[in-house]
Amino acid sequence: MELQTRIHGTCLSVGGSGVLLIGPPGSGKSDLALRLIDAPGYGISSVLMRAEMVSDDQVIITRQGEILRATAPASIQGKMEIRGLNVVSLPNAVSAPLSLVVKLHPHVKIERLPEAATFEILGMKLPLIELDGLSASAPARLRAALGWIKRTLETVAQPTG
Repeated sequence: MELQTRIHGTCLSVGGSGVLLIGPPGSGKSDLALRLIDAPGYGISSVLMRAEMVSDDQVIITRQGEILRATAPASIQGKMEIRGLNVVSLPNAVSAPLSLVVKLHPHVKIERLPEAATFEILGMKLPLIELDGLSASAPARLRAALGWIKRTLETVAQPTG
């Protein structure tokens, strides 16, 4: 049985990893998405990470076994609202396996050295970080978090002995 839910947020494929941006209206979800799409970067890895839009404003999350996959509702697939411009069409990834949830807040509400946090969707926990989506460094911090998560998972998966 496939489980599914719809979440208010924006989803991107960043270097092939699905990233779900959540936060209240005006917190910078679409703005951060546009900056990630416009300018690839490295974060803290040696791999250049490009971003593609999966869905802006509404995201359908489907649990497929132990994978959460994000897609766009058909009515908004390939569309993004750029505040002050209009709704535009752009190339998009049809879907992405979710790896990270980013909750957007003003910087004064974010702890400098937070404990590891998770976000639960359809009975599965994903790593959660908090960012100021309007901060100039937000794209680099997001990519750094992805690089850190990948390194951590690779370290955990290494055989011992």
